[in-house]
Amino acid sequence: MKIIDLKGRVKLNDGNKMPYLGLGVYKAKSGEEVYRSVRTALDVGYRLIDTAKFYGNEKGVGRAIRESGVDRSEVFVTTKLWIDDQGENTEKALQNSLKELDMDYVDLFLIHWPVPGQYLKSWEILQKLKNSGRTKSIGVSNCLQHQLESIKNMGGEPPAVLQNEFHPRLIQQDLLDHCKSECIQYQSWSPLMRGQILQNELLNELAEKYSKTEAQVVLRWNLQKGVATIPKSVHENRIRENADIFDFKLSETDMQLIDSLENGYRTGAHPDHFMEHFNS
Repeated sequence: MKIIDLKGRVKLNDGNKMPYLGLGVYKAKSGEEVYRSVRTALDVGYRLIDTAKFYGNEKGVGRAIRESGVDRSEVFVTTKLWIDDQGENTEKALQNSLKELDMDYVDLFLIHWPVPGQYLKSWEILQKLKNSGRTKSIGVSNCLQHQLESIKNMGGEPPAVLQNEFHPRLIQQDLLDHCKSECIQYQSWSPLMRGQILQNELLNELAEKYSKTEAQVVLRWNLQKGVATIPKSVHENRIRENADIFDFKLSETDMQLIDSLENGYRTGAHPDHFMEHFNS
């Protein structure tokens, strides 16, 4: 990944280009809160907005993009297929998301979680939806290598993107390496570990060293790891701060120090046990 500035994009395995830094809107309230967040991000220069049916705010995302003055073709929009919609309802779910967004297409449609017995059927349908033009690229979220291999064994098109929880406590280097070898772009959700990682002593020291915030150090680390990232915030100052990571570079030694923080800690569900999490 060649890191340039906020306008930079990474080429996916299907030939499409995706911004490597975007805004996530998980838990942004529908209506004015998500609207203001997206408008702020687009005004700052973000060109990727990541939403999902599960977030309940697609309508506000779509309105913000339409009213931003930024041409739709310049904004990379991601939404996701929820657990209950997988299998035969996959196409209908995308149509419903497009209706909420008031768009003819999305740039990336992801399987939100790999529901056993359903996600492979959904993947078949996603390929048809891509061919129809209703989504430009397709991918998966919250998957491990064995799920990726199950998709590969089907034949057909591979995922362009794998979006997973990723932060200094959950790196999963083997999975990163696998995605690199398969030309699947890794993208991180919860890159700041829901704010928990920002109190880390090492990151405090690195923030002082580079005259940056802890969040900026972590997001820069994401990009230098070759991982696209979508930090979420509804606060204008944080949205601006998260974008200000292109005037410094972490040394290889400091990259390795941050890597050493990994301990397998998750803030969200495990990809093999998420059904228990959402059914509890």
